[in-house]
Amino acid sequence: MDRLNSIIDSINAFAWGPPMLGILGVTGLLLTLGLVFMPWRKVGYGFRLLFDKSQAVGEGEVKPFNALMTALSATVGTGNIAGVATAIALGGPGAIFYMWLIALFGMATKYAEAVCAVTYREVDSTGKYVGGPMYYLRNGVGEFAPELGKWLGIMFAVFGAIAAFGIGNAVQVNSMAAALIDSFGVPKWVTGVVVAALVGIVVIGGIRRIGDVAGKLVPAMIVLYLGAALLILAINVTAIPDAIGLIFTHAFTPAAPTGGFARAAGAGALRFRGPRGGFSNESGLGSAAIAHAAAQTTSPVRQGLIAMLGTFIDTIIVCTMTALVILTSGAWTMTGSDGSGLTGAVLTSTGFQTSIAGGQYIVTIALAVFAFTTILGWSYYGERCWQYLFREKSLFIYRGLWVVAALAFANVKVDLVWNLSDTLNGLMAIPNLIGLLLLAPMVFKVTREYFDDIGKPLG
Repeated sequence: MDRLNSIIDSINAFAWGPPMLGILGVTGLLLTLGLVFMPWRKVGYGFRLLFDKSQAVGEGEVKPFNALMTALSATVGTGNIAGVATAIALGGPGAIFYMWLIALFGMATKYAEAVCAVTYREVDSTGKYVGGPMYYLRNGVGEFAPELGKWLGIMFAVFGAIAAFGIGNAVQVNSMAAALIDSFGVPKWVTGVVVAALVGIVVIGGIRRIGDVAGKLVPAMIVLYLGAALLILAINVTAIPDAIGLIFTHAFTPAAPTGGFARAAGAGALRFRGPRGGFSNESGLGSAAIAHAAAQTTSPVRQGLIAMLGTFIDTIIVCTMTALVILTSGAWTMTGSDGSGLTGAVLTSTGFQTSIAGGQYIVTIALAVFAFTTILGWSYYGERCWQYLFREKSLFIYRGLWVVAALAFANVKVDLVWNLSDTLNGLMAIPNLIGLLLLAPMVFKVTREYFDDIGKPLG
């Protein structure tokens, strides 16, 4: 097992090394420039579309709002609570600066993914709209390079169907079980049984039921979590300027070891934001495009504008609030009972607990609900990849495996699965990013046409 982990770590060094981070950055930068910084300038317009009920027209399976909530259900999870804390623990406060930077350029990537997903989606044999990277690779890239598009689509579907069991199932249910037994004494096997049963009930209903559940749970938990975070920041208001100063200072200047903070890598924190950072907003992986492909919309651009809000909400809002709580509370310099620095969900929980009574329970509940909704969102992503490979008649097999996995992974260590999901996430991104770069001219064209039509030229 150790040898296998070592091999996977070596593959991870490639899958999330400088070449991958480079192509992620270049893709986001080129799309942002080609869109004339539109994702940054049109955030307000995107929110207006999101809450405009008249937008839920046109062909598709779910309302645009529920499509975004489904995408957010798969992205707002352990990364926002444990991932941010681990980034600070290993990379110092400066890691947050790079988190912001990646997110800002990732908005253009997420926008392009949704535009391509809606443009090249299909209707399956049951009359449902399906789409995502595998479809825009085959149907979009395939228009001028059929063989390339075909194999890129297959690659993405294979990596996605398998990776979903790691990032979207094992890691989530295992984190949930660990949090619930630590805070409330709930046996792990009980968590596994309950989660498996609830997941089974929801996923059988497909995207519409997942969207309905996500549309209620995700906003409610974000409001609860952010409400608690805002209360803590109000209590620690005088420490906010110093916390923000730490983020910008240590983005370029390594921080000296302090208390529980073992080491800081300054700009090297960017490397850490690779694999674990992929758990935050997933821009570039292409996964969220699968949910947005099912949206009811008359324009790919409209759904793209809504899709890019996922990155903004997930990282610029939720992750930032987590980071500020950790920094203003001083938890990032504290040590545990063994004398080592705090990290992961324990660090976030300590940040909440030191500021408000019972704060650790808010973190536990948020972690559990976010993990549960992530399992739902990724179940849809995984089964769409499975359907692409084996057709919809075999979906019951994937759904059955998904429920069994939720039961099993609650009770076992997932270090191997965590590392494997890191690798497969990186491999998912490769065909997706190639496709986005090749389809970028189409994205720019339809975007210009849309804004010209509404009387607001892109430039």
